[in-house]
Amino acid sequence: MTSPVWHPFTQHGLAEPIPLVERSEGAALYTADERRIVDAISSWWVTTHGHRYPPIVEAIRAQAGKLDQIIFAGWTHEPAEALARGLTEIMPPALKHVFYSDSGSTSVEVALKMALGYWLNRGEPRHRILTLEHGYHGDTIGGMSVGARGIYNQAYTPLLFDVGTLPFPAGDGRNTLDALEAACREKPAALIVEPLVLGAGGMLLYEASVLAEMRAMCAAHDVLFIADEVMSGWGRTGTLLACEQAGVVPDILCLSKGLTGGVIPLAVTMATAPIFEAHLSDDKGRMFFHSSSYTANPIACAAALANLGVWREEPVRERIATLAVRQAERIFALEDVRNARALGTIAACEIGGGEGYLAEIGPALAAHFRDRDLLVRPMGNTVYVMPPYCIGEDDLDRIYAAIQEAAHLFA
Repeated sequence: MTSPVWHPFTQHGLAEPIPLVERSEGAALYTADERRIVDAISSWWVTTHGHRYPPIVEAIRAQAGKLDQIIFAGWTHEPAEALARGLTEIMPPALKHVFYSDSGSTSVEVALKMALGYWLNRGEPRHRILTLEHGYHGDTIGGMSVGARGIYNQAYTPLLFDVGTLPFPAGDGRNTLDALEAACREKPAALIVEPLVLGAGGMLLYEASVLAEMRAMCAAHDVLFIADEVMSGWGRTGTLLACEQAGVVPDILCLSKGLTGGVIPLAVTMATAPIFEAHLSDDKGRMFFHSSSYTANPIACAAALANLGVWREEPVRERIATLAVRQAERIFALEDVRNARALGTIAACEIGGGEGYLAEIGPALAAHFRDRDLLVRPMGNTVYVMPPYCIGEDDLDRIYAAIQEAAHLFA
């Protein structure tokens, strides 16, 4: 029987197999036909400590027995209050305010709306958003508008608003910085960036010094700086936030994915006091107009609160540092690959010919890894590894042996 499910980023016309996963544990998934699949990409970059991590699972179970859902407009609950307090303690002190949403894309929508509302309420309406070439910020309308234009969103072009696109920071980033300085003279509302690594753009890396200069330039020209750390946050680049490596604190910060350890959907957009205060008034017309039915869902907040406890009480940073070394050792030892690169727990390279998401080699590479019981999802000819922090040596060896085999097969 044909399934009625329409899967994301899946061309059903290719009739590629879609495995049925029944359970998970640690760094592995287990299918209905009893295969053990190594999760080399953290199930789309979300799973940090490992699947079904006990403290988080227990927190979900306990919260589900007390309070499952409540409107968050004008009401509150302890998991949301405690999580907000915990986030302001672990994140940079300037980020004093926490706005809840339910996914990375919506956290970006919130950030963009905060930035536009900030300028409107100050009596200086600014509308233009700046972004980086090859960036990706989600699949909602605002997220697509500030992301790279191309195959991802070409069908939706009539819905997207115009933005100022800066060149990707190559080398010392001078090309980007010169373009940013010129753009700042036109008084844009904000610049949004993925700090240090452009994920869906192909795991493209740039220098922390460039990130620091972009932030300083925005501050000098009174342009808001939005850091989209949906993917890069929660240790992926080696530090809690990628921004740490550049000594940068954004005006607005987007977090999701690893916020709950990757167990259940939740996102936050954190803002500095001036952003919040620009919306603070006895005039209802100046409030921040954004919400969703499941804003600050108590069960999701309990999961995220448990995740903060894991970061506070367990040697998470040491696990990340160890995994970063193991990743770098393996990716740089590969033969017949191009542009091997690593940042924290992320490692990537290119295999074979072609470029971009639709490179012809992509389906063959995907089948290669699937046949070897590995969840590796190449982006065209770009192969990357971003596993849960608990992954063992044997599983890493399996992943990199398969990448090396692919490099020889498709050279």
